[in-house]
Amino acid sequence: MTDPAPKAMSVEEYLRTEEKSPYKREYVGGFVYPLHAQAGAGRPHVLISGNIFGVLYLDALRAGCRLYQNDMKLRVEDSASFFSPDVMLVCDRDSGDNDAETSPCFLVEVLSPSTASHDRFGKYGVYTSIPSLQTYLIVEQKERRVYAYGRREGGWDLQDVSGSGSVDIPCLNRALTLDEIYLGVL
Repeated sequence: MTDPAPKAMSVEEYLRTEEKSPYKREYVGGFVYPLHAQAGAGRPHVLISGNIFGVLYLDALRAGCRLYQNDMKLRVEDSASFFSPDVMLVCDRDSGDNDAETSPCFLVEVLSPSTASHDRFGKYGVYTSIPSLQTYLIVEQKERRVYAYGRREGGWDLQDVSGSGSVDIPCLNRALTLDEIYLGVL
C-alpha cells in the first residue's frame, strides 16, 4: 500500500477535516501532506522525541514556556502553512489559538526515511523564516548525530554534532547533550 498523495484544499477545509483525519497531516502552500500514513513513528523516533521532551519539560515550565511533543500544530503565519514538529518550545506570547502555536523558539524534527528530505530542506526554509525561532534541530535516529541550526547575527549557523557533545537552547539558557537525546536508544 502506498501513502496517500498530497491533496489540494483550502486552509479552512484542512482545519475542519484535521480532527477526523485517519493519519497525521501537514499543510503547505495549499496542499495537505500525510505523515506516517501507514504505521506511525517507530520506536527510536518515539524514544528520541520523548527523551528531548522529558529532559526539557521541567525547565520549560520553570521558564514559563510551553513544550509540546508532536501533536501541537505550528502555524507559520506568513506562509499559510501548518506543521507538526516532533518537539516544539514556545516561550513568547500565547497565540490565543488552542489548536496551533505561531512563535516557537525551539523546534525539533527526528528524521524518518519518508520525511528526511522534507525535514532537511523544505522545513528548514520555512522554519528559519519564523522571527521567534532561535534553534532548529534535525536529529538522526540511526546514528548519534544532530544538526543544530542556531540563529546568529545576520543568519543561521550549522553545528554538526556526532558521537557526543551538546547543543545550546538559548531560550531555556541550557544545553541538551547527545547522551540525553539518545538515552536508551543508541
